[in-house]
Amino acid sequence: MAEFRVGEDDFELDGRPVRLLSGALHYFRVHEAQWGHRLAMLRAMGLNCVETYVPWNLHEPHPGEYHDVQALGRFLDAAAEAGLWAIVRPGPYICAEWENGGLPHWVTGAVGARARTRDEEYLEYVDRWFDRLLEEVVPRQHDRGGPVIMVQVENEYGSYGSDALYLRHLTDLLHAAGVTVPLFTSDGPEDHMLTGGSVPGVLATANFGSGARAAFETLRGHRPKGPLMCMEFWCGWFDHWGAEHVVRDAADAARALREILECGASVNLYMAHGGTNFAGWAGANRGGGALHDGVLEPDVTSYDYDAPIDEYGRPTPKFWAFREVLAPYADGPLPDLPPQPPALGAPVAAELGEWSPLSAVMESLGGPVVERAVPPTFEELDIDRGLVGYALTVPGPRRPLPLSVRGLRDLAVVYVDGTRTGVLTEDAPTLPEPVAGHTRVELWVESLGRVNYGPRTGETKGITGGILHERQYLHGVRAQGLRLDAFDVASAVRGVPATGAAGAGRPGLYRGTLDLRSPGDASLELPGWTRGFVWLNGFNLGRYWTVGPQASLYVPGPVLREGANEVWVLELEAAGGEVALG
Repeated sequence: MAEFRVGEDDFELDGRPVRLLSGALHYFRVHEAQWGHRLAMLRAMGLNCVETYVPWNLHEPHPGEYHDVQALGRFLDAAAEAGLWAIVRPGPYICAEWENGGLPHWVTGAVGARARTRDEEYLEYVDRWFDRLLEEVVPRQHDRGGPVIMVQVENEYGSYGSDALYLRHLTDLLHAAGVTVPLFTSDGPEDHMLTGGSVPGVLATANFGSGARAAFETLRGHRPKGPLMCMEFWCGWFDHWGAEHVVRDAADAARALREILECGASVNLYMAHGGTNFAGWAGANRGGGALHDGVLEPDVTSYDYDAPIDEYGRPTPKFWAFREVLAPYADGPLPDLPPQPPALGAPVAAELGEWSPLSAVMESLGGPVVERAVPPTFEELDIDRGLVGYALTVPGPRRPLPLSVRGLRDLAVVYVDGTRTGVLTEDAPTLPEPVAGHTRVELWVESLGRVNYGPRTGETKGITGGILHERQYLHGVRAQGLRLDAFDVASAVRGVPATGAAGAGRPGLYRGTLDLRSPGDASLELPGWTRGFVWLNGFNLGRYWTVGPQASLYVPGPVLREGANEVWVLELEAAGGEVALG
């Protein structure tokens, strides 16, 4: 079998030096029917390798309950068929602008700040997950005839912690499970990050977007020998709801890529093709500069990333600039681009005529109702993505006083005696008008994405500090959670009681159909709608929100069919009229 190894100065394949020209493409952000096209686009750009993370929370939604872990294996097989090597980054933490950095809510809810450490309870969860996950990786290693040439230990750990025993445990775990290809770590090119995140005897790589020579000089200060590699060359960036769309000039990115290669280094483009945060899996960041401890900045549904291959799988000017830089390093002429997947034949629009109030949706699809002295968190209600309805009574009689929520994460639409009275956030947690007693208060609290990077990764969601009426805590709270994956059972969704007419702008579940003649890749617009989630034929396209910058949702062609296509919209604030596919 061919042996891929880490030499003193280069990567080697059967003793010959090789240059890794890799690109990040996450199988979980691309419809499986389109993997082949996207991988062929990587080859056409001049790459010889693909890199992917593995999101633990996607594959183990409940303890010991595994969901399609085989998707990783199928993707690695597709990479081999496309003629690409593969780099696997299994975590257990992945960042990736993904919900909770890939860690299951039930793990971080249980262990809190003990996550990503040597803590025995946390490691017990990790060991069990890796036992299952590595069944998809070990048989597909390069020395067994497969595409996998490297596997990562943790992910950017030096940006978070310094537990060397934890990293050694993961290294030993990978080896014990049968990983024989080279292991590596990746961290920012700063002394404290490389010190905290690297493992003796394991290849260290660096992540950056520019300044290759300076970055590699820092890396050499820690590792005088071994191949140089930028494991994440940030050729674009991601967007946050309510912020400006981020772009990077193609010529500037190409110059930075050329500098990496001129250093004799290997590279992994992050991202080569970003894809989409379907099904509400987008994560969130904390602003506030280097400490990442400020205001919540939730990530949009699109993970286009201003990548060389855009969200629709099309080449961008950056693609052509990169192809020109990469071509001299290829073994031969670069392949032609594959045919672009078919696009929607003609735009269509439709009113969604059926409506169900949120209370009916919750009654049909929600979890059990619980009553607690203080509001339970999402984690306590076993909610990963979705919302929680809280209800309580302000005792009376009493005069109107301010009502506020402590530790609100992340957004609450509030009703007082059935009348919508305001929208609360972490930074604006008090209703604009005081509330008197005796009144009934309902709060529909939505998670906008769990933090995926920095010291607040794993923080809980929901009402985490209590509900105050002036300075008095209000006790006796009823709560019920609604997980987004409750909508995965189409028959259950169709069974939600509906009125014959739309809800006149009210929140709730709207249903209808779009009739198509020539299905294909499309974009969905929701003019006049505010915030919520959309399903097409049972496939969750992700969150929409009028705050922008994202104005439409990507619809993969394989989701659509000729004839009637079922549309569900879960609007959480104020609904519009029609939806438009174009």
